[in-house]
Amino acid sequence: MKTHPGLREGPIYLDYNATTPVDPVVVEAMLPYLSTHFGNPSSTHRYGHIAHQAVDNARQQVAGLMHCAPGEILFTAGGSESDNLAIRGVALTRRASGNHIITQITEHPAVLNTCRALERLHGFRITYVPVDAAGRVSPADVEAAIDEQTVLITIMHANNETGTLQPIAEIAEIAHRHGVLMHSDAAQSIGKIPTRLDKLGVDLLTIAGHKVYAPKGIGALYVRRGLQLEPIIYGGGQEVGRRAGTENIAYILALGAACMVAQEQLIESQERLRQLRDLLHRRLEASLPGSVHLNGHANERLPNTLNLSIDRVIGEEVLAATPGVASSTGSACHEGNTDPSPVLLAMGLSREKALGALRLTLGRWSSEEEVEQAATLLVRTIATLHNKR
Repeated sequence: MKTHPGLREGPIYLDYNATTPVDPVVVEAMLPYLSTHFGNPSSTHRYGHIAHQAVDNARQQVAGLMHCAPGEILFTAGGSESDNLAIRGVALTRRASGNHIITQITEHPAVLNTCRALERLHGFRITYVPVDAAGRVSPADVEAAIDEQTVLITIMHANNETGTLQPIAEIAEIAHRHGVLMHSDAAQSIGKIPTRLDKLGVDLLTIAGHKVYAPKGIGALYVRRGLQLEPIIYGGGQEVGRRAGTENIAYILALGAACMVAQEQLIESQERLRQLRDLLHRRLEASLPGSVHLNGHANERLPNTLNLSIDRVIGEEVLAATPGVASSTGSACHEGNTDPSPVLLAMGLSREKALGALRLTLGRWSSEEEVEQAATLLVRTIATLHNKR
């Protein structure tokens, strides 16, 4: 396996859930639209036609990974914007029908803070459904929270910290049975596991480019055909009037190429990452018997994600003392905060267990050799910290 140029000189990278290196194939696809093909897709001359066709092709590539119609894909500036457009767009469009939204307590901040803003600024009621010890939502709890004012349910597909998968298809069926729309943030699951819209059954789905080997600053939102949304940005008629602004052609091309590569490699990548993840888990357990505890669902989780609590250490201290490994203790949106992960606390972990967590996430350029080296380095640090206590 070739090493990514950005990873050659640095520490072992085990933080793929925070962000992914841009795939060289993706860079190659976008470069002509940073240099030669500069046209505005709305222009009617040849330069505009080239740009417009490029956007259409990218939309088809993203739709191909999702198994939906190209016209159901809207390009945005990233996952957070897609979440805002989906939740705020539905809420303001359907305000005459109801003012109640259901989400879960362990959602990404882009979802939670959008819901809180609707609560604060527009008088919406928000129900935050709890999760069990594995981080999963109960569909029965979601259904019990629905009332005559409910307009939207928003539940993430895969948790960014633990990798736990939610029963999205079952929840979507419940939502539709009650005449409620369903949104899912799939930023972490896209490209790692199948995310077929014909299987999930959701009305809206969030995609983040930098989680799937495209650059930061590009994302997409699947919007079921015929669904009306209040725009997130007002202006011209780009993206069917839902997201104004001249299109970022190069980055849109990058997302399309990234989705094409992900589709080609999906099945093989799934199994390879699962094997590497489990190898890392076994190595840590064997070297630290009785001190390693899995956070999240044992089976229903992303194939690349390993969240572990280690006894008698603080995760931040472990990583600070292991410069040969680049990883995190939780969501990159919370990094630098020494408080325990809200996700792990919501799952019922004690403060001590939550502070002892490490999130080790693998990706396209992870190798067995790196996993073995990372395990050795982490065990050495943890043993040293144990001896000091």
